[in-house]
Amino acid sequence: MSDTTWLTKDAFDRLQAEYDHLVSVGRTEIADRIEAARDEGDLKENGGYHAAREEQAKQEARIRQLDELLRTAEVGEAPPDDGIVEPGMVVTATVAGEEMTFLLGSREVAGDTDLDVYSSGSPLGTAILGKKVGEKASYDAPSGASISVAIKKATPFAG
Repeated sequence: MSDTTWLTKDAFDRLQAEYDHLVSVGRTEIADRIEAARDEGDLKENGGYHAAREEQAKQEARIRQLDELLRTAEVGEAPPDDGIVEPGMVVTATVAGEEMTFLLGSREVAGDTDLDVYSSGSPLGTAILGKKVGEKASYDAPSGASISVAIKKATPFAG
């Protein structure tokens, strides 16, 4: 599986703006909050200080995640509307007898939509990658059961 994540230009720009904000304004705001809490006195019993430090750790983790994602992203247009399943497609499929619609790609591409997202490297994603509408595939669940998948529809994500 590749470490590359497919992103639309809009998703890349949105994530780059988030990254830029976090490494500049975001870091300054957290540092100011930590300093203000530190000035309140005893750090052992200072809830504001500990909360600010925890928020700083979460923010730094997000910065690292965004940095990696942006460095390895493949930015491009939405895939062609040719009915072939590939990253960036919204897929409707019958999975184990149940119809479901999801984005094949990255949660970061989905943004604020309520679509479920499956990575192209997931068992489901691997099974359907390159399949056409009407084709069937299967993959093994962690339990060992074979899960059948029938592709009903595949269209480019337009979010």
